[in-house]
Amino acid sequence: MQPTHRGVPARLARINPTGAFLAALALMLVGLLSPGIIGGGILLVLAAALVALLVLTWPIQPAPTRVLRLAVVTLLLAAALLKIL
Repeated sequence: MQPTHRGVPARLARINPTGAFLAALALMLVGLLSPGIIGGGILLVLAAALVALLVLTWPIQPAPTRVLRLAVVTLLLAAALLKIL
């Protein structure tokens, strides 16, 4: 890891899990309920954040968790593309 990336996991560890879940849920609902490209863009931003988190935590996650997270990101991307199209 690069020296600049050492602080990211430490900052993520301090985030309240309930608050992070509720924020992601609210963002997803706003994206799903917003019309067309605006909602799709919001869902794409959420998917990008989840991919960044997935890449950061990939080495420490067990295989079943990896599969589940990939499935969630795939479904979110599919919903975003359907919303945009």
